[in-house]
Amino acid sequence: MRHKIVIATGNQDKMREIREIFSDLDAEILSMKEAGAEADPEETGTTFAENALIKAEAVHRLLPDTIVMADDSGLEVDYLNGEPGIYSARWLGRETPYSEKNAELIRRLEGVEGEKRSARFRAAIACILPGGRHVVTEASMEGQLAHEPAGSNGFGYDPVLYLPEYGKCSAELTEEEKNAISHRGKALRMMRQKLKEELE
Repeated sequence: MRHKIVIATGNQDKMREIREIFSDLDAEILSMKEAGAEADPEETGTTFAENALIKAEAVHRLLPDTIVMADDSGLEVDYLNGEPGIYSARWLGRETPYSEKNAELIRRLEGVEGEKRSARFRAAIACILPGGRHVVTEASMEGQLAHEPAGSNGFGYDPVLYLPEYGKCSAELTEEEKNAISHRGKALRMMRQKLKEELE
């Protein structure tokens, strides 16, 4: 029996990445819209994992017999005590363009150098299986806040996370490089492994 996995997102970039990484799973990967489910729960959790579970649970209530998966991710800047963190999407307001958010982050770290600019992308993936059992995976991609935005292969905060070992920002990586090292890519591969064990 072919399984269905419904992803609690409307983001096409995420859907493409998930379909690519899960391509060897014997499962049909659907977005919420494709599955006919609408949910926009308030993210009241205090961690990425809690918020991912809140999103997954909202869709799972509508589709209790389906595997439902959701993710929550964001940028943590150590110098700013982990901000924007779980508020990454809402930081400075949901409608504020990321070009402005990125410029503000750079402004706040003016005069801060080297290791003190440490930052990371963190992702949590939550899956709820039919029957209600939860599976959660988490991963991060370490770097530093860039001195200026660079690159156009990405979205959100990608242009301002500088990766010293690559000598470039996340938004300058190719799709292949990014999938290999990204926080979401790593967490998704861990989840793929767990689902393989669950679905066998």
